[in-house]
Amino acid sequence: MNKFQEDSPYDPIPKVLQGRIERLENFESAYVPPRHIDVWLPEDYPSNGEYAVLYMNDGQMLFDGAITWNKQSWGMAEIVEELSSTGKIPHCIVVGIWNSSDSRHSDYFPQKPFENLPVAYRKFLKQTKREDGTPLFGVDIRSDNYLKFITEELKPFIDRRYATLPNVERTFIVGSSMGGLISIYAVCEYPEVFGGAACLSTHWIGALTDEKNPIPDVLIEYLRQNLPNPTNHRIYFDYGTETLDALYEPYQLKVDQIMISKGYSSVNWQTRKFVGEEHSEEAWRKRLHIPIKFLLRS
Repeated sequence: MNKFQEDSPYDPIPKVLQGRIERLENFESAYVPPRHIDVWLPEDYPSNGEYAVLYMNDGQMLFDGAITWNKQSWGMAEIVEELSSTGKIPHCIVVGIWNSSDSRHSDYFPQKPFENLPVAYRKFLKQTKREDGTPLFGVDIRSDNYLKFITEELKPFIDRRYATLPNVERTFIVGSSMGGLISIYAVCEYPEVFGGAACLSTHWIGALTDEKNPIPDVLIEYLRQNLPNPTNHRIYFDYGTETLDALYEPYQLKVDQIMISKGYSSVNWQTRKFVGEEHSEEAWRKRLHIPIKFLLRS
């Protein structure tokens, strides 16, 4: 049974300056291993009726830098509360879905594009290790199951438990880096569930290097075939120019051409370049207000 957690010395609940967080401890799933879900509720909850929902990947990085591995966070609670209280966005809640740490790549790499990669390259990816010696893919790829977990198990629970607007027009998914990849994949696979995606510093190379890497072309072709209808979906991309983000621009420009060819315009799509910004939570925190306003505007 999924249950609330008050606090834990091992995984403390993030402290926020605005609103409050309720944790669904080790939320159970038939599709993926259990993980924490941190639900942020604004100061006024539930006095304003029903709320839009932002589903966020890498949920442990959103709220409190004091307890994250790199001492950084998105500052999600304070940014959303400020936007909402000043009338820049409608009222919403945030559902922070913790990643699965060593198997994060297996959850977040879009599965159908992965299966279209050459067999030899798939084998290479499964053998690839990070600098610390841990495998890039901790387990077999399971991003299709990760999306089933969100759409078939987590979202129905959230809609039962909280005062939400469950319709597609008020349901969005957000992430950065690999979390950006799974976010665009989610809106392509489940256009009837998600009305939009914000993909910050999208990791188009999908691996540790872009040398002799077929992944970007396979991802771009997937988007060519599967982007949702622009009339009722909003998609946001961005990238910086430093550290890992320095690799992204050539691929993002190709994605932008696909967006145009599919009928997207400034009404329902943005791509932004942030000169001098790196691949980090601090960088995403600086610009998070832009995609949040874009997705949630009336």
